[in-house]
Amino acid sequence: MKPSGVLTFDCYGTLIDWETGIRNAFRSAMSRTGASQGIESKTFELYEEEERRVERVRPHLMYRDVLSKTSTSVARKIGWKLSEAESSFLAKQLPTWAPFPDTNPSLAKLSRKYTLGILSNVDNDLLAGTIKHFTSPFEIRVTAENVRSYKPASGHFEEARRIIGDRPWTHVAASQYHDIEPAMRLGIKAVWVNRGDNPPAHDYSGRNVSEVGDLSQLVDLLGQRE
Repeated sequence: MKPSGVLTFDCYGTLIDWETGIRNAFRSAMSRTGASQGIESKTFELYEEEERRVERVRPHLMYRDVLSKTSTSVARKIGWKLSEAESSFLAKQLPTWAPFPDTNPSLAKLSRKYTLGILSNVDNDLLAGTIKHFTSPFEIRVTAENVRSYKPASGHFEEARRIIGDRPWTHVAASQYHDIEPAMRLGIKAVWVNRGDNPPAHDYSGRNVSEVGDLSQLVDLLGQRE
């Protein structure tokens, strides 16, 4: 049966357990470089803040450079002596980060009816490493390297809209900042995957935004259960 519409997904944090990957990568690098005990707990919150800042830098930086610069900035703020040569640890580990347990079973069901796509703030080679973890095909792939910008800028969404054309389209993502807010602003139907039971940034009622706790709930929402 021909797919009846398109589902695009953010990748890291939505399909891939990005937070666990980052925390483990920092823990490993800090242990390897002899970082002081007790500073690791600060890294993830600082990482999110610094990455957003670095992604806004112009001209456009490749994502592996964003990762290195963000890591260096976090290290400086917490008093960790991280050399430039050691700052590439996140890009090296990113392709090993695993999907959430619900990701592949849910994508298998959804792919029976929908064409699947990924809109990701990443480089093409890094995404290629991650794609190997998925058991369902993604026919649409839009990266920051493709569009030379990072979400929440509109480049990913505009390119996806060009590819998708007039087919029904829903974008699925965990990040309100990077995905749900720009989708809402651009009039794209969206589903917020609220894995951490976080408070909504807006009242989404009447905004063409649905909420689920994980991808198995997305399958339920879209009526794809066997």
